[in-house]
Amino acid sequence: MNEERLPRDSKTGSYFSINPLLHELPSYQTLVRGTSTVRRKSILSYPSKTSLKRGESVGDENEQDDRPLREFPISIQEKKKIRAKQDIQISSFTTQNIILKRLKWRRLAQGAKENVDRLDPWKKDIHDIEGKFGTGIQSYFSFLSFLVLLNFVMFLLMFTFITLPMVISDHGVLNTTHFHVTTPAIAEECTVYEEFNPKLVLFYSYMTSLLSGTGFLEQTYLFYGFYRTSGMRSWNFHYNLPLAYFITTCAYILLSLFWIVKRAVEGFKQSFIRSEDRFQSFCNKIFAGWDFCIRDERAAELKHRSLQYELKTDLDEERIKQKIADRTQKEKVKIYLLRALLNLLVVLILILCFYCIYKTTVYSQQFNNKENNSGGFTIDLTIEYLPSIVITAANFITPLLFERIIRFEDYSPAFEIKFMLIRSVFVRLANIIVLLVSLWLQITTCDDKDDKECKTCGYNHKLYPCWETRIGQEMYKLMIFDLIIIASVTLFVEFPRKLLVTYCPFPPFSWWGQQQFSVPQNVLAIVYGQTICWIGTFYSPLLPGIATIKYFTIFYIKKISLMTNCQPSTRPFRASSSNFFFLAVLLIGLPLACVPIIFSIALINSSKSCGPFINFNTTWEIIPHTINTFPESLRWLLYGLGSEIFAVPFFIFVCLILFYLVALAAAHKRVVMQLRDQLAMQGRDKQYLIRKLTRESFIAKKRLAMSNAGKQ
Repeated sequence: MNEERLPRDSKTGSYFSINPLLHELPSYQTLVRGTSTVRRKSILSYPSKTSLKRGESVGDENEQDDRPLREFPISIQEKKKIRAKQDIQISSFTTQNIILKRLKWRRLAQGAKENVDRLDPWKKDIHDIEGKFGTGIQSYFSFLSFLVLLNFVMFLLMFTFITLPMVISDHGVLNTTHFHVTTPAIAEECTVYEEFNPKLVLFYSYMTSLLSGTGFLEQTYLFYGFYRTSGMRSWNFHYNLPLAYFITTCAYILLSLFWIVKRAVEGFKQSFIRSEDRFQSFCNKIFAGWDFCIRDERAAELKHRSLQYELKTDLDEERIKQKIADRTQKEKVKIYLLRALLNLLVVLILILCFYCIYKTTVYSQQFNNKENNSGGFTIDLTIEYLPSIVITAANFITPLLFERIIRFEDYSPAFEIKFMLIRSVFVRLANIIVLLVSLWLQITTCDDKDDKECKTCGYNHKLYPCWETRIGQEMYKLMIFDLIIIASVTLFVEFPRKLLVTYCPFPPFSWWGQQQFSVPQNVLAIVYGQTICWIGTFYSPLLPGIATIKYFTIFYIKKISLMTNCQPSTRPFRASSSNFFFLAVLLIGLPLACVPIIFSIALINSSKSCGPFINFNTTWEIIPHTINTFPESLRWLLYGLGSEIFAVPFFIFVCLILFYLVALAAAHKRVVMQLRDQLAMQGRDKQYLIRKLTRESFIAKKRLAMSNAGKQ
């Protein structure tokens, strides 16, 4: 072999020879077979013999090769020289400035992020929880802190653009006054709205008003009806409050959507990757499943049991998949019939819950609209909160029933948990929708004797002179009652249970055990509360502030309960997919919260006796009314953007973009499959090399033994 044409080690001066063993590898044979159809560069061969001339260094040839530098058989010192030479070649003045600017901005962004992280008041608490209970439960508290921040930003939006201008105008700051324009077309009977008369009343009446949002609290900045103005003036400045109210409502919804989607993207990537390959899932659990954040011995024992449960669950899923594949036609018909009957039972349970919510809502509204309906503090407060009590009871009982029912449906363990959670989410969110539908039926329908007034005002003005405030009061009551229930369960259920299990040796208490901290169920509870906040913010602008205080309180209630009363659930929740699951459930609640808001804005007549939209038949009319005040060219442009001439091409353009993204995702998926094939091929190469080396070693030992025997 001509040594002058072979690669040479720059340090020792010796020449390399191509090992014929490399050509026996399965990957090389596969590559050779594919060269007839696809022209590829061999990853195992060295540079061609004609490409090197006598006296060329390995470093010069490496610079012309597309392979990474680490794949060349040269010393570390030579690689450093080549890297330095490459850096000098690319470090022109312009390129260097660009790189320095990028590094500068990256350092500034990293420093800003670190400073923001230092301001996190719960950083130490979350780290303590992570150390004792692992990342699965820690992700729940991180999600809770995210909701606190989200609601605080929503509160700042509503307060800055809606409440603060009203406060400035009411107190005459900066010579600001608010004005009100009444349209002559509004009937006089539709403008009647009896305000709260602060006369001498009993103390319990104030408590009832504080907990229900009625009485003195109704005529405050908390509710929609108090913002009865058309705008503010200060010298030459004019502030259009109705337009600001509408735009701010859209702003907090879009802000929530973009923020949640941004946080959900990373979790979706991780969840998608982990769900692709079952073998990869087994490897991750066995070799990389331990949570090194755990420092507590009891938490470590629970983590051991958690990993065992996950492996057992995955094996059960494989067993059930095999069982499903082996089912006969008769067994399939039997199981599908059983599932149909059980789902019919679930539907009946839901109908019963919805009917109870509807009847209690109607009864509560009729009781509140009666004169002289005072029956004492307990009775008044119970009837005020009757819909909230029924909704909370349905949210508590139906998941327990679904958990018993789903055991007979013969699903895989993973699908069983997901399907049960989907049913629970549907119940919680549907209960809110049923409550709102019940209220809207009362608002938009009238008795025969009130039919004339109902047609004049467009809604039942006699019973609901300010129906937006009434809906805001219902959302306020749901939020307050939800906080009361969470605190009461912790104090009067979980804490006594902890005492009984710890200090009473009675066998039933030991069998009962400690309360388990179920991450999915706790997430559903706070998503339910956040959906209430999204719906109620339009009718109660300061409700996000109450939600911020509520979630701030829940954070410490749940932390104390976790540290003292609860233990992690034996059914673990994977930290890798938890963030995506939380935000996915939250994304289900956001569109559902938009439905009643859009319905109120576009279809139901706005109140004529309260609120900023008294001069408009619907809230949406503020937009065309504002556009009509613009210059003609701008008005023509905006109407063109809202017409079919622009909408149809825009829809086609969006469809093309989606088609491109789908095609790009399919191409990326094919690349991923090719990379997996390459990884599998490398595994086969290693197995082949191990067998080859073992055989060579055995033959060498045998020859050595024979040689020693011959010498003797």
